[in-house]
Amino acid sequence: MFEDKTLVCKDCGKEFVFSASEQEFFAEKGFENEPGRCPACRANRRATRRTHEMYEVVCAQCGRTTQVPFQPTEGRPVYCRECFEARRR
Repeated sequence: MFEDKTLVCKDCGKEFVFSASEQEFFAEKGFENEPGRCPACRANRRATRRTHEMYEVVCAQCGRTTQVPFQPTEGRPVYCRECFEARRR
């Protein structure tokens, strides 16, 4: 059903093979687009993605110190993961 395809990486311009097994995997996951980057450029992109700056806060419910990936807003409560999940339910 699937056959190997040769694609061109949009970052480095090198050709790479989009194998039949990779195509099958993409189809199973429901991905509609072919990869635009070769495996090396995909790995490099993943490794260099910007990480979130973490902010230390005190949970408004239990008082435990925790870290969150956003700048807390003055006057708004911030919860640790456990308290946040408990409130969500």
